[in-house]
Amino acid sequence: MAVPVSKADLLLAIETTFSSLNTDLDRVPPELAREPVLAGHAKNTTMSPADLVAYLIGWNEQVLLWHERRSASLPDEFPAAGAAWNELGALAQRYYSEHRDESWSELRSRLARANQAVVALVDGYSDDELYGRAWYGTYTMGRMISLNTSSPYLNARGRIRAWLRTL
Repeated sequence: MAVPVSKADLLLAIETTFSSLNTDLDRVPPELAREPVLAGHAKNTTMSPADLVAYLIGWNEQVLLWHERRSASLPDEFPAAGAAWNELGALAQRYYSEHRDESWSELRSRLARANQAVVALVDGYSDDELYGRAWYGTYTMGRMISLNTSSPYLNARGRIRAWLRTL
């Protein structure tokens, strides 16, 4: 899938990749959702399908938080409070941990809600706001959103599909 360069492209990428991911997540047997069967986001670690969904929730909610903080004129916290870009494996572990007590269905519902909130966020911006200027470093707002929503959805889908083929 091409990198989105407009609001319409971004909304389509989020919708398409999320829908495809959901189709594959529907195929995960709930009794296996907490089994550490996937390569983790940190080197030499494993994660479960539930951890992968927690990771996606974490990034979707982080995108929303970036925008909430900017709207409230609070300082940016990129990528997240207490994390640096070279510590993304540890951030992933934090996301797994934050959601370790949630059921598979709760995780799926929370991801759907976070996705809907991101779509509503994007809907509230114009093409120019999303892609007309740098928003973080050299990245536009739209690119930062896609890097943390549709791109990880696509990656997650590949991981889940590869694992499902082994069942």
